[in-house]
Amino acid sequence: MPTENQASICRWADDTFGPVADPVALVDRAMMEMQELREAVEASDLAEIGKESADVMILLYRLAEQFDQNLNEQTDAKMVINRGRVWRAKGDGTGSHI
Repeated sequence: MPTENQASICRWADDTFGPVADPVALVDRAMMEMQELREAVEASDLAEIGKESADVMILLYRLAEQFDQNLNEQTDAKMVINRGRVWRAKGDGTGSHI
């Protein structure tokens, strides 16, 4: 199985679905996929958790591509910022910066 990346996923999506007419449609679809991911998590369905997580990621790659952004590079850059912040843990595995 080949290793995918943002460029290969976006080429496949463009070939399969056509060009993105409105990037907001990608956000709306990602939100639908996030709801499906939530349902999979609530059901502890490991196979679906993986698949739905991947669906969200595919849409985020495609969204980033619409704005000439590389999601992996943006994630690395954001982690530099995050690692430099002071955080307050909420006790549920999430938190917010101070």
